[in-house]
Amino acid sequence: MNQKFLTGQAIILAAGKGTRIEPLTLTKPKPLLRICGRTILEHNLEQLDGLVKEVILVIGYKGEMIKKLIGSDYKSLKIKYVWQKNALGTGDAAKKVVSLLKDKFLLLYGDDLYNKEDIKKCLKKFPSISLKKVKEPSAFGQVLIKKNLVKELKEKPKKNISNLVNTGVYFLDKNIFHFKIKKSSRNEYEFTDFIKEFIKKERLYFSLAEGWIPLPYAWNLLDANEYLLKTTKKNVIIEKGSIIKSGTYIEGPVYIGRNCQIGPNCYLRKYTSIGDDCHIGQAVEIKNSIIGENTKIAHLSYVADSIIGDNCNFGAGTITANLRHDYDNVKTMVKGKLIDTKRRKFGTIFGDNVKTGVGTLIYPGRKIWSGKFTRPGEIIKKDII
Repeated sequence: MNQKFLTGQAIILAAGKGTRIEPLTLTKPKPLLRICGRTILEHNLEQLDGLVKEVILVIGYKGEMIKKLIGSDYKSLKIKYVWQKNALGTGDAAKKVVSLLKDKFLLLYGDDLYNKEDIKKCLKKFPSISLKKVKEPSAFGQVLIKKNLVKELKEKPKKNISNLVNTGVYFLDKNIFHFKIKKSSRNEYEFTDFIKEFIKKERLYFSLAEGWIPLPYAWNLLDANEYLLKTTKKNVIIEKGSIIKSGTYIEGPVYIGRNCQIGPNCYLRKYTSIGDDCHIGQAVEIKNSIIGENTKIAHLSYVADSIIGDNCNFGAGTITANLRHDYDNVKTMVKGKLIDTKRRKFGTIFGDNVKTGVGTLIYPGRKIWSGKFTRPGEIIKKDII
């Protein structure tokens, strides 16, 4: 049987707020964050193109932005939308699609990056789940297997039960929703609880993924950006209408979007992605960073290991520090808790529409919320919220 006819439908859960990735998600839903010139959602739709005929997007938070960008079709895919108006969890979101399902379906989470070959592997077994071996499973839902079958799922257990984790790709039948589940400790309905009930009575197979990139935190976007740039065919991608002025040195892999002006005398170091309509001024150095659309970075600025939103404006000489004096991992605040990024080098995160005054210096791991600004010569030691 041709691979693309194994199932006709896929569900992508794209309704969440992405609060752990703020301030980037204050002005747009997480699936619309851009990496290497494309949104997370467009990347995942690209992987489904040719494998299924129809994709049902479950939308909620700022869902109209998703509908406006994607529309009713994407390449060969027909697109339908279902609203989750109340944030009651992934189980509730998935169940809202039941009336549109014909039989077998593929399900993906909308805020991680997936790989077409991994999805093909999952589609070769039914019913199945896609898993991945990881070095540090404590941050993920772990899966215990026995004789090629899934036997147990545990969400971030205190004691690891396996180095196999759930990637969030499933190939199932709509009868999965006949099982009864209750709200979790988070006061939400979890899709994994349907799976837990299912494996008590039925067989669930699995496949092993290689190209899955989880994106729980903002700095994981840099991991994804590096991966996508490494796997592109060209070392340096410059889209139409962009001008690279004299003296600029580009050390790929680097992505530059449409209608940008770069230079003169800039230094673009590897794993940098610059969005459409950006203006990078004289003698600016950018390293391992994602720069949003329509952002202006004035002369003599330095941006390293950072994620910058759309429509930002850097005053001349703005510096993002990315390394602690003690060389320890950079830590940053997420939802009121200090989180270890596991990165020795990490700069800053700007929301959309941020402005910095000339000579601003930003400590490692600090964030500036959307629409905020700094004064000339200001040293940013704490998040600006």
